[in-house]
Amino acid sequence: MKFLTAHWQHLLLANYSIQPEVLKHLVPIGTQIDCFEGHVFVSLVAFMFRQTKVLGLPIPFHRDFEEVNLRFYVRPQGQPQKRAVTFIREIVPRAAIPLIANSFFNENYVALPMSHQASPTQHSYSWTCGTTHTFSGRVTSSLSYPPAGSVGEFITEHYWGYAKGRRGTLEYQVEHPQWQCCEVQDFNIQVDFAQTYGAQYAFLNAQQPHNVLYALGSEVSVSFPKRLQPLSSI
Repeated sequence: MKFLTAHWQHLLLANYSIQPEVLKHLVPIGTQIDCFEGHVFVSLVAFMFRQTKVLGLPIPFHRDFEEVNLRFYVRPQGQPQKRAVTFIREIVPRAAIPLIANSFFNENYVALPMSHQASPTQHSYSWTCGTTHTFSGRVTSSLSYPPAGSVGEFITEHYWGYAKGRRGTLEYQVEHPQWQCCEVQDFNIQVDFAQTYGAQYAFLNAQQPHNVLYALGSEVSVSFPKRLQPLSSI
């Protein structure tokens, strides 16, 4: 049995190319920063959780909700085939979610007021952290599977997660089919990164993303976490 199953829908992903020094203190032990064609990316990702179940059971009032996270990309040392993400902070609207995720996965979830609006071509996610922040995009291009070796493939196809904890690194698997996606040209990012994620990310307020992607999403399952054994301890 999987720890969590859900359907992730209507993902907006704004990808910023940054200096790796910003992230070095966040890299989980046993992993290293992954890059694409010389770019180290952090991604602002907004999407909908639908039909969520924990241990196969639907939790009342916690089946459908928004999430916005800031993440970057790593791979375990000696296993470059494992493309993975590490989360800087994850925002959801329900207090029980941070309690579970932070306890079991060493994640950095917080609960904040959130909302979303959607039409066939427009998706918008908002949250309140001091002030109201919004990430929206209008999808005007047809969806397709990203070509092998493309930045779209690099951003959307990560099937492992790693979390830095006091007692070592946790590893978990995220399973889903390849996502159809497209680049979004018409987007609006009204986000104070310092206010939402900390002063060290204030530089993103004045930086344009390398690109913004939309992915339709799919059913997703997340495994139980296990402790990563670094190469030096094997």
